[in-house]
Amino acid sequence: MAGHSKWANIKHKKGRADAKRAKFWTKTLREVQVAARLGGGDPDSNPRLRQAIVLAKSQNVPKDTLQRAIDRGAGNLEGQDYVELIYEGYAPHGVALLVEVLTDNRNRTAANVRALFNKGGGSLGTDGSVAYLFSKTGKAWLEGREGFDLDDVLMTAIEAGAEDAVEDEMGGLEISCSFHDYIPLIDALADAGITPDRSEVVQVPSTTVTLGVEQAKTVLGLIDRLEDDDDVQRVSHNLELTEELMSVFDA
Repeated sequence: MAGHSKWANIKHKKGRADAKRAKFWTKTLREVQVAARLGGGDPDSNPRLRQAIVLAKSQNVPKDTLQRAIDRGAGNLEGQDYVELIYEGYAPHGVALLVEVLTDNRNRTAANVRALFNKGGGSLGTDGSVAYLFSKTGKAWLEGREGFDLDDVLMTAIEAGAEDAVEDEMGGLEISCSFHDYIPLIDALADAGITPDRSEVVQVPSTTVTLGVEQAKTVLGLIDRLEDDDDVQRVSHNLELTEELMSVFDA
């Protein structure tokens, strides 16, 4: 799944460099608010909130902005009420899509997502039609070797439950763990003085679909348009992101 990680890094770096960073923050803070509403404002007793806070910090969300989102969710400040929904379907060429949303208007979101699928040549499916292809996985990325010792990181990660660690061509490291070991892994790294450049829980596909560049452009175009919708939190897919595709999109 290295291609998926590289694609995530490409999108992440480009997002930081332009106006998309504000949208990333908005969506992350919405997740923080919902997590606090469902489980309370104490991250020590609310694993979902802790996970959202870790993601927000990895995106450099200001501390006071983050706290306001927690307070809104916990009821200490007035805030919007959101509903969680998951849409499942297929992009062109048989690529499975899992679309996670947080919305204050079900009808608006349903209409928007359906329209985006239709315009992008995809099709919405029924509940469970593609979800079985994905599993929640914790990820942490360290970019480059500077500032950490590889052996120390690996030992710390393994002891905390890491299932895999892959070094990239730039000397960076991608650490994977089960969903349930994600927070313990982040805590263990922090205790060892190691702060990932980025960390989050992602949906990893069990099987992938390989396409040519032009076909992949169509699929990734639909994914980008879905991700650009204000109500969409994240889009997971099972497109195999080959080195050929990465060289094109990283250009």
